[in-house]
Amino acid sequence: MEALVISPDFTIEDIHKIREQNYERTKDMTVAEKVAYYNNSGKEAEREIERRRALKRKVVASM
Repeated sequence: MEALVISPDFTIEDIHKIREQNYERTKDMTVAEKVAYYNNSGKEAEREIERRRALKRKVVASM
C-alpha cells in the first residue's frame, strides 16, 4: 500500500484519507489480527516518539 501524502496544514480531508487507508488495511482481518496490528502499530509509534524525544534532547544539549 502506498504512503499517504498529508498536507502541512493537516486538514479534515487528511483525516478521511487516514481512516480510509486504515479501513482498507484491516477490513479482512480477524479480531485477533486487528488486535495484533494495533498493538504493533502502537509500539512502533512509541519507539518513534522516544526516538524524536532523544533527538530533541540531543539538540537542546548541544546548544
